[in-house]
Amino acid sequence: MIADNFIEDWQVFLAPYQQAVSELKLKLKQIRQEYQAQHLHAPIEFVTGRVKSKESILEKMEVRQIAPEDILIGVQDIAGIRIMCQFVEDIYYTADLLSKRQDFKVLLIRDYIANHKPSGYRSYHMVIEYPVQRAQEVIPVICEIQIRTLAMNFWATIEHSLNYKYQGKYPDHILKRLERASEAAFLLDEEMSEIRNEIQEATRFFEKRHEERNKEWED
Repeated sequence: MIADNFIEDWQVFLAPYQQAVSELKLKLKQIRQEYQAQHLHAPIEFVTGRVKSKESILEKMEVRQIAPEDILIGVQDIAGIRIMCQFVEDIYYTADLLSKRQDFKVLLIRDYIANHKPSGYRSYHMVIEYPVQRAQEVIPVICEIQIRTLAMNFWATIEHSLNYKYQGKYPDHILKRLERASEAAFLLDEEMSEIRNEIQEATRFFEKRHEERNKEWED
């Protein structure tokens, strides 16, 4: 196990990452609110985020044999944001929105939807550099943004648990089932895309009725 003393104070080291996650979550949620305020289909369904713990960072460095001096390059997901979308089309629309923003810089894109992993993993990853304004300095923080549909996220959550159990060395029958489940999830996304206009219309109708009922209670 890699010793943790190459970082003098882990709380101080992780603080900018925690600030980056908090700020990015707020900004991304505001995108959804902006679309909703204009009664438009919001490409973002919801946003979550987390900062890796010291233990998780050290474990990843151990597994991938990342030297302490390479931590900032080798561990690009210390700060992680996950964006959920209703449709595959929303993923690419959201990625395009993010690529045009002025408050951070996109460093790297990994499209695991067009080119899924052998296990069946699908997601759209963006590695960004986000400037965090601290009390006396600006610290550039590397953050990974994952953009998925709900079906992709369900599959990835199950796969993550199995990967933890088998350490990535799946029995053949598990691997085959994972691959079939991934294809089923992707087929579901394709079917939802085929009827997305009807889904969006139903969502707008529901939101309008919800607003009307809230107004009745206020009156």
